[in-house]
Amino acid sequence: MARTAGARGVAKPDQDARDTQDTPDARGARGARESQATRTEGGPPQRSVRVVIFALMVAILLAMLDNMIVSPAMPTIVGDLGGMEHLSWVVTAYMLATAASTPIWGKLGDLYGRKGAFLASIVIFLLGSALSGMAQDMGQLIGFRAVQGLGAGGLMVGVMAIVGELVPPRERGKYMGMMTGVMAVAMIGGPLVGGTLTDHLGWRWAFYINLPLGVVALFMVSAVLHLPKKQATGRIDYLGAALLTVGITSFVLVTTWGGTEYAWGSAVIMELIGLGAAALVGFYFVQKRAAEPILPLRVFHSRNFTLMSVIGFLTGFVMFGAMLFLPLYQQAVQGASATNSGLLLMPMLLAMMAVSMVAGRVTTATGRYKVFPVVGSVLIGVGLLLLAQMDTGTSRFTSGVYMAVLGAGLGCLMQITMLVAQNSVEMKDMGVASSSATLFRTLGSSFGVAVMGALFNSRVQDEMAERAGGAGGAVTEKSAQLDAASLAKLPEAAREAYQHAVTAGTHAAFLLGAVVVVGALAAALFVKETPLRGAAPTDGKTDGQADGKTDGQAAEKSAEKPAGGADGDPARGERRETVAEAV
Repeated sequence: MARTAGARGVAKPDQDARDTQDTPDARGARGARESQATRTEGGPPQRSVRVVIFALMVAILLAMLDNMIVSPAMPTIVGDLGGMEHLSWVVTAYMLATAASTPIWGKLGDLYGRKGAFLASIVIFLLGSALSGMAQDMGQLIGFRAVQGLGAGGLMVGVMAIVGELVPPRERGKYMGMMTGVMAVAMIGGPLVGGTLTDHLGWRWAFYINLPLGVVALFMVSAVLHLPKKQATGRIDYLGAALLTVGITSFVLVTTWGGTEYAWGSAVIMELIGLGAAALVGFYFVQKRAAEPILPLRVFHSRNFTLMSVIGFLTGFVMFGAMLFLPLYQQAVQGASATNSGLLLMPMLLAMMAVSMVAGRVTTATGRYKVFPVVGSVLIGVGLLLLAQMDTGTSRFTSGVYMAVLGAGLGCLMQITMLVAQNSVEMKDMGVASSSATLFRTLGSSFGVAVMGALFNSRVQDEMAERAGGAGGAVTEKSAQLDAASLAKLPEAAREAYQHAVTAGTHAAFLLGAVVVVGALAAALFVKETPLRGAAPTDGKTDGQADGKTDGQAAEKSAEKPAGGADGDPARGERRETVAEAV
């Protein structure tokens, strides 16, 4: 039986009892022990931790692949099950369930243990996948997709929270960079895999493919990951969970239905906005009084945590907006095939993957991270401004270079925001930090797609009316986003007018994104670069030893520094209970 140093470094009960007194000496002693608690002496995490990381990467692959694989199967699903008028709910039900359950999964992991919550989310996801594959009509498929979404909400949060508990922040960057790489691979390969499965095995295998991958992740996590059991001291805040769910659901529906199913000023949209706002206001007051709030307001006392939430929201806003309109531009203007939609984004995704992994390793080597949100925001802004200059004559190579600049900026931000958010809270709130970062990015993507989509549609309608008159307006009356089949049926003049209209629409959308990202840059400039906990990996020494000091000297030095406050200093006074145990 092999154990990591973290397992050996768990504090004794009497020592923990002394350390629970919130004094500088106690905090310093805990900080020194924590440095040793998550790595082997003089080296990186042992093989057991790497096996767990691999299992977590499989889980992220599950969560990211699902929608990417299912999208190419949609036409076949409608042909088999019918219910074309309800098709959008196949995606909406999944997205709603994922967004609403994300903060709840984070809190469950904090209260009752991350391993149990994570395994439960995998089981629910696999159950939803199996049931979706067996659906006999569109209503069943929508319901089962909601079940699948409930599980998916816990997958991403569980992965990030477990990494946060297994690995000290100083070393966490390189692992989170690997997670971003897996996301990029899923975005590139998902549509290809989905199309191949649908063509050769049938659309049901777009769901069944999750089962073998999920079983592998389930078995590996069960067998290798052993975290200390938690004794819950409070009950879940059911009222807060209900209010937050209503608030999130209302605003996601606003962004999904606004401008498509219902006009932005319609009674339905206004009622949803009012309901969502009332629910979130009620949620705020409930959280102030709850013994175990779903989203403790104390975490927002940290400046870095609040800034990372803002940056995450704005990053999601521009990222998913860009991912929506770039393939549309390439299909409508550059004549690319819709079946290779993942490949169309390859320059952006490969750049994002490479830069994210480099950023993670640099953060691990140096312990510094503020430069990445700043540089990332600048690169995103430059990339969006370049993309806004594309016209009907822009080559694929040129647009690919522009996408690579955008991807490099996203790579600087994707996981650094999660890392800094986790580094700004105590260990007991690790799940809350992970779920909050994920939730804000999800909400940002919903608002980004809605707002940029509304602007795009407006510009396309105006341009078509100007270039093709009433006939042009009729072409895009129902939707400004035409697929390849609809575009091929248009007369030459109308098709040329539509290409110019799409160029004008993407120009406006990308300019809006560039303006929005200025907010992310402003937030990044105010980030306080607090040293990341954990041993420096370059010389194989721990934090104290890296300076030629023993652990006790490092603890004394740490004790001399005032800890606490709301400036983003990481998890002062927390006790890392710790890592993995290989059997």
